[in-house]
Amino acid sequence: MKPICIIPARGGSKGLPRKNVLPLCGRPLLAWNVMAAVEAYGGDSVFVTTDDTEIAKVAITYGARVIMRPAQLAEDNSSSEDALIHALQEICEQNGSLPEKFLFLQCTSPLTAAQDIRAIMETMEGSQADSAFSATPSHRFLWRPDDNGNAAGVNHDSRIRLRRQDCDPEYSENGAIYAMRTEGFLKNKHRFFGKTVVHEMPEERSWEVDSPTDFAVAEILLGNRISMEKFQLLPSKIEAVIFDFDGVMTDNRVTTDQHGNESVACDRSDGMGISKLRESGIRLLVLSTEENPVVAARCSKLKIECIHGQSDKAARLRQWLKEEQINPENTVYLGNDINDTGCLDIVGCPVVVADAYSEAKQHALIVLEMPGGKGAVRELCDLILNGSR
Repeated sequence: MKPICIIPARGGSKGLPRKNVLPLCGRPLLAWNVMAAVEAYGGDSVFVTTDDTEIAKVAITYGARVIMRPAQLAEDNSSSEDALIHALQEICEQNGSLPEKFLFLQCTSPLTAAQDIRAIMETMEGSQADSAFSATPSHRFLWRPDDNGNAAGVNHDSRIRLRRQDCDPEYSENGAIYAMRTEGFLKNKHRFFGKTVVHEMPEERSWEVDSPTDFAVAEILLGNRISMEKFQLLPSKIEAVIFDFDGVMTDNRVTTDQHGNESVACDRSDGMGISKLRESGIRLLVLSTEENPVVAARCSKLKIECIHGQSDKAARLRQWLKEEQINPENTVYLGNDINDTGCLDIVGCPVVVADAYSEAKQHALIVLEMPGGKGAVRELCDLILNGSR
């Protein structure tokens, strides 16, 4: 039987109020832990224990099952162990039994990846241990005042300054993941029991959120990781980037005056991104069903090729790629709506804006962080050029 993952997430928080539902890189803080656990072991194995209805809704939205815990187990002085015991009792009642092993995940560690969750369980089993915890290598020299107020070395002799490579290995508990054998935990009522081993976790995924500063740093680290993952999905060689117009270069709205003249809103930063991408030598094309002259006018200003008024965009894209002798596998297409799905299916890297319709998202390899007309084009340009958001 595969292990289960339990994620405690209470509603109260003093250091950073409501931190478990605060948006981090576009999703609630809790969501990142839930998604990693679901990827690791499946949604039927992931449980969020909470006293808060908003947190419960987030958990369900991202694929977890919910255990509502009583208020007395969600106070400032309540222990995680008590919440875990209650959760295990509820799970046992629901399922009729408990797995041999389980994982305790901290939702305040949003950089935890599915590979970390699976790996710590492998570490515990490979060492035939009873419990394990995630940690990062530490090379810090620790100090504390002695009885006379003098600084005294804690993990080193202050009279002998060893080089880092000469020090014995030490680890700093990062608070992200704990793996345990269920029977031993219920007997000892503590996360460390029996033979306990350390599972080494990369420093870049070990940040814990407990303050506004922690949150800001986590957003940078997570944003960089998301961008790098998306960058790796791009073709190794990009010959062309194709853009839809409405809902991509615009916010999908149109303004009509009393004379029937239409206008749209575009983002100036998109223009700078396109300029950089054009200078890199990559072919650029706007392909649109819209017949409005504003499409051609905008493309003329951006100095990129434009084909508009096309009822069958996919057929026209195939024709253009063939005429220009461009390999579809080396092509990126950015769209947002149902009429883009044919084009998205043709190219090697289909991309959609953040606010794309769900039908279009189902055909995309990459979903951007920014919405159409509000920086999505610039985001894609920057991603292609340097892998950054």
